Amino acid sequence: MAEFLIASPFEMEGVCAGELKELGFENVKSENGRASFEGSLNDALRANMWLRTGDRVMLHMGSFKAYTFDELFEGVKALPWEDYITEKMAFPVGGKCARSKLMSLPDVQAITKKAIAERLKSVYGLEWLPETGAVAQIDVHMHQDTATLSIDTSGVGLAKRGYRTYNGEAPMRETMAASLLKLSPWYTDMPLCDPMCGTGTIAIEGALMALDRAPGMMRKFAMEQWPYVDISYSKRLREEAKERFEAAPPCQVFASDIDSKAVALTKKHVVQAGIGGKIKIQQCDFRKLGGIPDRGAFIVNLPYGIRIMAPKEVEKLYRDLGHWYEQYPYWALTAFTAHRGFEELFGRRADKKRRIYNGTIECGAYIYRGKRRERPKTDI
Repeated sequence: MAEFLIASPFEMEGVCAGELKELGFENVKSENGRASFEGSLNDALRANMWLRTGDRVMLHMGSFKAYTFDELFEGVKALPWEDYITEKMAFPVGGKCARSKLMSLPDVQAITKKAIAERLKSVYGLEWLPETGAVAQIDVHMHQDTATLSIDTSGVGLAKRGYRTYNGEAPMRETMAASLLKLSPWYTDMPLCDPMCGTGTIAIEGALMALDRAPGMMRKFAMEQWPYVDISYSKRLREEAKERFEAAPPCQVFASDIDSKAVALTKKHVVQAGIGGKIKIQQCDFRKLGGIPDRGAFIVNLPYGIRIMAPKEVEKLYRDLGHWYEQYPYWALTAFTAHRGFEELFGRRADKKRRIYNGTIECGAYIYRGKRRERPKTDI
């Protein structure tokens, strides 16, 4: 058993931990912008295949305090790198440094690389390491004088599902969209609508959930190149994912946007996601939206006057959105924005608020639950 760390959007690590529990992983925890679980390499493959809200699956090698470069060298060298790096594998080192005495990232990387190399040369009885085989990307993270060492099992970040070829003017990462969906009052058997869909990320992520399509089904992961990983298990995972998708019932997902280019990109991305024809897409102003059921959940990533639209235009949009939403009393709404005055402009306090960081921008998810239909009374 090993420990795996899952990088996730900041302030959304609890959502990621909740998903890990839903997927059946053991000893799940969450803290400081990441979640974690314990399991085998096969479990890491399954996490890469099915996890929607995590950015990367990292094999945790160890953590220790390091106030000097000597302490960093000895701490790294003491870890059992030979358990996962064979004598021919390449092991480039990347990382980050924050709030630590050791703040020179190039020096931290070089010392980490040297310590791993010294350990491996000693174990394998070699004078030099060829590094001509599969790649095990090493991550060294210095934070508050604690060094955390891990190996990246994912390769390209998990947000790169493989369907989005253009990000638009105000992109939302796929993992962030999935996290918002998990945070919202929406369930996969409910209608879902994004009335300002942009390039379609929220609607597509919702449809992938509703259709039980694995987010990693169309891509490969770094660990699949490692010589000791069970590739037959990886093949079975993909076969199982395909069977689950083919057996899933239809979904009710709607997407619209006033911009014809955005609608065209949404249609393209839906096809590239392998769910062509599964989402109902229309070009229209949200104020003229039609053809949706009388209950469901809206989720929208709003402009907030930084990348697109002027502040005055944004304020009018929020007021109009508040008036428009009054037409849909049985629909929930989750609005995502960095604008601090959203509730006042919208005209209603949210039932629930959640602070979230979209990259370095502090945003909020404003959740409105909508009314519940009363059950008809019957005479007994």
